[in-house]
Amino acid sequence: MNDPSRRRFLAGAAGLPIVASLQGQPGPQAQPAIGGSVPTRELGKTGVLVSALGLGGHHQARPKDESESLRIVHTAIDNGITFMDNAWDYHNGRAEEVMGKALAMDGYRKKAFLMTKVCDRDYAGAMQQLEDSLRRLRTDVIDLWQFHECNYFNDPEFLVEKGGLRAALEAKKQGKVRFIGFTGHKHPRIHRKMLALQFPWDACQMPINIMDHSFESFRHEVVAECQRRGIGVIGMKGCGGDGQMLRDGVVTVEECYRYFLSQPTSTQVVGLASMEDLNRALAIMRGFQPMTEQELSTLSGRLREVSGDGRYETFKTTQRFDAGYHRKQHGFAS
Repeated sequence: MNDPSRRRFLAGAAGLPIVASLQGQPGPQAQPAIGGSVPTRELGKTGVLVSALGLGGHHQARPKDESESLRIVHTAIDNGITFMDNAWDYHNGRAEEVMGKALAMDGYRKKAFLMTKVCDRDYAGAMQQLEDSLRRLRTDVIDLWQFHECNYFNDPEFLVEKGGLRAALEAKKQGKVRFIGFTGHKHPRIHRKMLALQFPWDACQMPINIMDHSFESFRHEVVAECQRRGIGVIGMKGCGGDGQMLRDGVVTVEECYRYFLSQPTSTQVVGLASMEDLNRALAIMRGFQPMTEQELSTLSGRLREVSGDGRYETFKTTQRFDAGYHRKQHGFAS
């Protein structure tokens, strides 16, 4: 990868110099809620405020009754959860279609910060998926467009060599996307390789949960660099992705929320597949108090035996959580 043309591309792509170090400074500052009970935080250096909780598009599309999905989106926004998460491949496109229908009603699109993800690493595929997402979401612009599941160590090279990053810059120049980011749940070193591209990332999505605190930790290995560069941190898998640690009773939903809401994230995307889930999240948010260092120490000590081996973060240690589309791109069986 010692390619002069690649270095020239990255130098041109970066555009602006890396911002001065922010390490040691606090994370995004909470602001009063806008139209609801959920406060807002700064999305890195973008100058945009986003809700501290984000609505996960994958879970939101699970209800069999579409009217329930629409109700979840509208109620979430009415109560201040205005950050909308989605992806081109969720439910084979249905997740974007349902969310697009909800946002097209009664002016809800203007109230939401809309993020969706692109799966292809090549230029042509990425641009086609962008058009698909715009059509399904019934919008002219995606607020944040992120490369989905950068879970493989050659994803950074693929995005440069195959033209995905060039597509993102072109889409931004065309006004079809406002900000650019990437996601992944496999290993902090892959995130660090993505950040090492020196591409002008606006946001970076990663697992943030109490088990991550002690195992292959994105919180400890990635967040500080994002803060230093003014890149918005988006948390996910706050209850472990599959909820097994909740079912096993080793931690409560309230403890999960208190942990991830106490971290220096811009927003934490949560999966809310029912009105019951949504109402519980809003109730926790209304009573939220940041976790103290002593409380974190006590919780970490209690979970020490089950948090250090990855048993509750199998998305890091297996391909179970890797989407079939991405496995196929990398030559694995889907």
